[in-house]
Formats: sequence, structure tokens, C-alpha cells
Amino acid sequence: MTLNEFDTWADSFLKRKDFMADISMNGIQVQNSNPDGKQIKKVAFAVDACFETIEKAAAENADILFVHHGLFWGSPLSVTGNHYKRIKALLDADMALYASHIPLDANKEYGNNYGLAKMLGLEKLEPFGEWRGMTVGVKGEFAEPATVESLVKKLEEDGSKCNAVIPFGPKELKSAVIISGDGESDAETAADSGADVFITGEIGHVCYHMAKENGLTIIAAGHYNTETVGVSLIMKKLACETDIQTVFVPAPTGL
Repeated sequence: MTLNEFDTWADSFLKRKDFMADISMNGIQVQNSNPDGKQIKKVAFAVDACFETIEKAAAENADILFVHHGLFWGSPLSVTGNHYKRIKALLDADMALYASHIPLDANKEYGNNYGLAKMLGLEKLEPFGEWRGMTVGVKGEFAEPATVESLVKKLEEDGSKCNAVIPFGPKELKSAVIISGDGESDAETAADSGADVFITGEIGHVCYHMAKENGLTIIAAGHYNTETVGVSLIMKKLACETDIQTVFVPAPTGL
């Protein structure tokens, strides 16, 4: 599989054309020296395209670094400073950079939100939460009523820690809305939908009284932690469907 063939494979299910309002440049952000000829032997997966993950992926001799947060976000950037360092490190390693932002959040099989929903035992899943005309999250019902404690335990199974828990929902939680990353703006919409718990990555001060007044539990499990899910699922898919080696490159922020 070449880089361009990898792009075709990934886009066959991530479908970036369905998310043209995304400010991220989804797909190949930095190519390698021969995108039609060089055979891909190893792909590294990470949440962020930062210098740390690029260095670690290069040390693993990866041919592609697949990330959720890429280097380009709508506005042109001069190739100077840290941006230069990141791109130079990719070019020096002849390593391509591939990014999938909202397509990876929203994907029903391999995305952050549906992946979290299935991990937490939600059923009757339906799309939820709109951003720039794109539906990014998911709402569902627990197969069996959950508690705040049981959800936090599952979310922290990998050793990470939830950033905040605001437990104003009922003792037995029957329904949930999940929007990974920075989902604060959808907290009140989740409350209005009748959900018992809203699970996201990060929230701010304004969510506290809104949750209290609406009887909503909010769990902020960490922006980074909620967005390791999608890249991990894509990594497993690639490993199952090809003979390409895969490796996850951690760079946790605690945020």
C-alpha cells in the first residue's frame, strides 16, 4: 500500500467530503517523497501532530503519522518557529502526516463518540450535537442503568483521570450524550434533550449551575483521553485488514 492508496482506504469509510465545513485539512497534510510508489510498512497513530509525536513516530521508523489534530486549521501559517520544526522533522524522516478531525469524531464505526458509546454500554444510538452544520456526537440509552462511579471507572480504566465530575443527574443514569474533546457548548443542548449524563472532554465554570439547575450529570473525561478512542480503532482496523505494522504514540496532556 502506498500513501495515496492509504488515503483511498481511509477515505472509503471516513468520507471527508461529507465534512467540508470542518476547518481542519482532512486527509494527507504532508506527503512523503513518493506517494504513488513508496510502500508503507508502518503507520504510527497519535492524537496530536506535535513535535513530540512526530519525533516518537520517526524513532519507530513509521512511514505515516495518522492523527486527530493535524497541523493545518483553515488559515495559512508561515513555516517558521515550531511549525517549521514539526514540518522539517516530518520531511527529514520522509514520513507523511495524515489527519482526520470531524470525520473521526462523527464516524459510527471507528469514531471517538460512537467508540466511547459502545465502550460504556450505550444502545439505541443516534447522532447528536451539531457544529457548523455537521453532526458530531451521539446520544443513547444504557443497556442497564449506570452510576457516576461506574462510568468514571470505565473511563479511567487506562490509567487516565477524569478532569471534572458534576453529579447533579439522577442516581441511576439511563441515557447519555457523548461529544468528545471540547463539548462544553453542547452541555445545555444535552440537558434539553432529557439526557441524564453528558460526557465530554473539557468544560468550564459556566457548566456548573446549568447542570445543577437542569439535573444533569457532566463528566469531563479529558480532551486528550476522549480522543484516543478513534485513532486506536483505526489502528486496529488497519492491523486487521493489512500486513502493515502499527504503533500508538502517546503524548498525554492531562487536559
